This record gives sequence, structure tokens and C-alpha cells, in this order.
Amino acid sequence: MSQPLYTSKTELVTSMLREMIVTGELAAGTTLRQRDLADRLGVSPTPVREALRRLESEGLITTDAHRSATVAESAFDAKEENYLIRAALESLAAQLAAKRITSERLSAIQSVNDRIAGLAEDDRSYGSLNRDFHFAIYQAAESPVLLSLMRMLWQSMPDGPKVVRTHRESAEEHQAIIDALREGDSARAGELTRAHIVGSTHLEDERPARREGGR
Repeated sequence: MSQPLYTSKTELVTSMLREMIVTGELAAGTTLRQRDLADRLGVSPTPVREALRRLESEGLITTDAHRSATVAESAFDAKEENYLIRAALESLAAQLAAKRITSERLSAIQSVNDRIAGLAEDDRSYGSLNRDFHFAIYQAAESPVLLSLMRMLWQSMPDGPKVVRTHRESAEEHQAIIDALREGDSARAGELTRAHIVGSTHLEDERPARREGGR
């Protein structure tokens, strides 16, 4: 499955800045200067200006009377909310998939997870494969509305949660979900999926420290 496609520079810049904010690369209170950001991202000031407007509407940045933009203190709460909302919706997706998944889709999901299990810990293809795994389950749920919502959540954090676990440990948790799907156990599939998304390492260990300047 391919990475998200962007139809304009504004969408690309918005996504890049959003990720920099929710991961703490741009810390709470950081002043955001359009020219500096444009130089940093290799674009003109125009898409940066439009991106900042979008991020303000999302509550990730604030502007004062002089239109000076800063990263909002509440920006990091958005990351936790993303995980919690994603956990609820992904749990639902797994429950639906357990009832509707075909043998072909189950085999495809198993194949993706087998590849994840065989990755070296420094293999950069993990992010793409992990996304493929989760989106395969969303598609197996056969709910267009749910799939659209999940795409929106992943667009805000395209790499997914950054957790303190090895690729093998992720694959083991994935395998438990696959087994529940194979058995048609919707309740267990949902429970395992929620636990996979909202683990202690998702919400606490990965919460960026609120500090001055970037990391």
C-alpha cells in the first residue's frame, strides 16, 4: 500500500508541520516564523502561510493580534486524542472484519505480518508495512465511512504511534489479532486491537516533554 498522496504543496506542508508539532519536534510555545519554516521545508512562504491557517483551525497553533504564530500548549493533547479515537474506531473495524473477512484478505494480512516479523530492528520499511497491516483490516471491515475516518486519523500522524516495542513484539501482537480474525471472534479481535493501540507506551512514554525549543 502506498504512502499518502498530497494534491498540493499546502497539504504536504500542513502534514509535515502537524507531524513536527505532535511529535514535539516543534515544542509548545515555539514561535513559528513563515520564512524560517519555508527555508527549512524547501518551499515558498505561500504554502506555509496556508498551512499555518489550517493548523490554527485544528487548535495546534495560536496567533496573537500581530498574527505571530506559536505552537499551542494543547497541541500534545491532540496526539493522545488521536490514539484514543483511533483505538475505538480500530477496535470496531476489527470486530466488523472478524465477521466479514474473506480467506483471501486473511492470507494477505498474514503475509504482511510475516514480513514484519522478519524485519531487522533498523529496517525503515516497518512503517509502511505496519500501515499496510492496519489498513488491510479496515478494508476487511467493509465500512466505507470507517475507512474514511481512519484515513483522516492516519493523515494527521502518517507513521502511526511511535511505541517502545520491537518489530517482533509488534508482529506478535498483530498475530494474536489475526488469530482472532481467523476464528471469527469479534469480541477478542476488538479487545486485542484496542490494547495494541492504547498501551502504556503509546500514551505516556511517547508524550513529548513540554520544553523550550525543538529537540
